[in-house]
Amino acid sequence: MSFTSLKEIIELAEQGKTTISELMIKTEVEQKGYPRDIIIEKMAEQFTVMEEAVRKGTMSPAMSRTGLTGGDGNRLYQYAKNGYSIINPTTLNVAANALAVSEVNAAMGRIVATPTAGSAGILPAVLVHALDSGNFTREQIVQSIFTASALGLVVANKASISGAAGGCQAEVGSATAMAAGTLVELFGGTPEQVGNAVGIALKNSLGLVCDPVAGLVEIPCIIRNGLHAITAQAAGYGISWGS
Repeated sequence: MSFTSLKEIIELAEQGKTTISELMIKTEVEQKGYPRDIIIEKMAEQFTVMEEAVRKGTMSPAMSRTGLTGGDGNRLYQYAKNGYSIINPTTLNVAANALAVSEVNAAMGRIVATPTAGSAGILPAVLVHALDSGNFTREQIVQSIFTASALGLVVANKASISGAAGGCQAEVGSATAMAAGTLVELFGGTPEQVGNAVGIALKNSLGLVCDPVAGLVEIPCIIRNGLHAITAQAAGYGISWGS
């Protein structure tokens, strides 16, 4: 599939006077041969799975089969509701969302690899948080996932999304970049601003190694999902506010 550099998709979007998400949808239509509405419908189904994982892990404890981890998504969600926190409680919700999805994964629940299972909490966390803010419709959120897809495709083609091959920067780092860029476009940012957010997020993840305890994507992976979901927000919103 196409898209082997960030520069390429930024230039293509700017030349076509369109967004990165629309560019990705057009590419999917051309390569898959499905009508646009079917492509959108399939992505909407993916978002439904993402949201279900967030709700499952925040509303009740999701415990891993190993007993190593579990319940932190629910605990942090409840803590944020109390309103007594060092940082804004609503910011904690995105971390709770990410922990929840990762814990659902560890409990053998259903998640969407974005781009991998080990980093599957970050993108759903920021997207569901954006949906819950009331500032965006479900349709806008679904559309934005195509931006994340294009960004993830660039990383996969240009470098790696495998923790075993590229370290955790290839998984959590890639997911953070995908989420940051997606937020920028969701907030009306330009393709160039999307690229800047991706760069900021990736810089903050450089050198992050894959060092799981007991060889499972639980420790430190789940906590990394939670904290890097906030990193994605910071990288994305920082660009949006500065525009």
